[in-house]
Amino acid sequence: FGLWLPRPAWANEYAEVQRLHGAGQTSEALARADKYIAEHPSDPQMRFIKANLLTASQRAGEAEQLLLQMTRETPELPEPWNNLAVLHAAQGRLDQALEELQTALRLNPDYATALENLGDVQARLAAQAYQRARRLDSGNKRLQPKIDALRGLLDAPAKSDG
Repeated sequence: FGLWLPRPAWANEYAEVQRLHGAGQTSEALARADKYIAEHPSDPQMRFIKANLLTASQRAGEAEQLLLQMTRETPELPEPWNNLAVLHAAQGRLDQALEELQTALRLNPDYATALENLGDVQARLAAQAYQRARRLDSGNKRLQPKIDALRGLLDAPAKSDG
């Protein structure tokens, strides 16, 4: 996610935190990220990396809080909006995810990951609409093929940046 241009010394810290996580040392990566954030509280990139580490550590609530904070403090950055939408979509909060993805795309209309995630959320909303229509009109033969077609699309997980 090459949005920010880090100073060379900082780039090493980002790489080290990500290396630790990649080596399965997520607790150490989080500790190092926290130390860096304490020393550089206005740096959004390490906070973004930390949110990704929290998500990967099954700590979605903490990741959500950090991403929400980032959207308040740096609302012009599309990546936190996208990743927040991924968390909300995973929780079934599709309308909220849709709004967050639309915000990310207003900020960067060419943000491919957010566009992909928007398609995923819209497909899930479409599937819900088709399923509800089928419950209301069980004789409608056009609905089941649509539901089946969407099932294949919905098996792929949403994509966060990080």
